[in-house]
Amino acid sequence: MNAKTSAPTSPAPAPGTGGPEGTDGKVVLITGASSGIGEATARRLAADGHHVFLGARRTDRLAELAGRLGDGGGSAAYRRLDVTDAADVRSFVDAARATFGRVDVLVNNAGVMPLSPLEALRTEEWDRMLDVNVRGVLHGIAAALPVMRAQGGGHFVNIASVGAYEVSPTAAVYCATKFAVRALSEGLRQESGGDIRVTVVSPGVTESELADGIGDPLAREAMRTYRAVALPAAAVADAIAFAVGRPADVDVNELVVRPAASAQ
Repeated sequence: MNAKTSAPTSPAPAPGTGGPEGTDGKVVLITGASSGIGEATARRLAADGHHVFLGARRTDRLAELAGRLGDGGGSAAYRRLDVTDAADVRSFVDAARATFGRVDVLVNNAGVMPLSPLEALRTEEWDRMLDVNVRGVLHGIAAALPVMRAQGGGHFVNIASVGAYEVSPTAAVYCATKFAVRALSEGLRQESGGDIRVTVVSPGVTESELADGIGDPLAREAMRTYRAVALPAAAVADAIAFAVGRPADVDVNELVVRPAASAQ
């Protein structure tokens, strides 16, 4: 659909109504929604009665997902999104507001993980991680924060990683980006004054396409072993749903979700 926005796949009640008991039918924007954690989050939140607005570059997958959610009675729409383009992120947020009337939650989920040892000097991959994992989150904050301020509240859910707390070989740059997400989130929380809630969700190894982009042979082999025990993406979506579903006066700041059998 290029940059066009899809119509909601099913009639959406006015934001703030229509959700099951314990939810309030929030408008939730999700980046990186075409697979993995983003897709699982869209499924879970739509099932909870929220209105989900999906963004990613692969619009064929977004269209299929939005269609399935609508067929199941959910409320979903989508737009092509490149989080490295600040103007595109602003247009994404504007389109969500035009479609559903407001912006209650932004799940900054888009991320890449092309791991490699620093001495491999894969500098283009370093730049890509910085652009998607850090600037992508900043672009989301810059686009959504003024909207949330104007409407009197909102919620950022920023997806970090256990790599935001520890560093491992081949993951120095990736971990640096996730440390940055955690730092940005804490700064935003301290500056928000209570109107804007901020949650960092840090998954351990999770079933996703993240590792598919690893081009370095050493890092790829190490990750194959590291990912032997992995969470289903739905488990991370459950954590996000928990934070989103708390009352307005409760701010869940950090959630770390790991496979129970993992030592990582």
